[in-house]
Amino acid sequence: MKKPTSDERKRMCIGKRRYRTQGDALDAAAVAGVERQRSAYRCQLCGLWHLTSR
Repeated sequence: MKKPTSDERKRMCIGKRRYRTQGDALDAAAVAGVERQRSAYRCQLCGLWHLTSR
């Protein structure tokens, strides 16, 4: 699989919700009822937290 380009990574980041903390991201997943299917990670581009499927 080809690595995404810099522009593709930026678009992926912009398209996701951003959370100030890991706890905020995981709380949002719990409220949505998907906490077991999601994990949080710190984005290297924006420095904030995003949710991703496991």
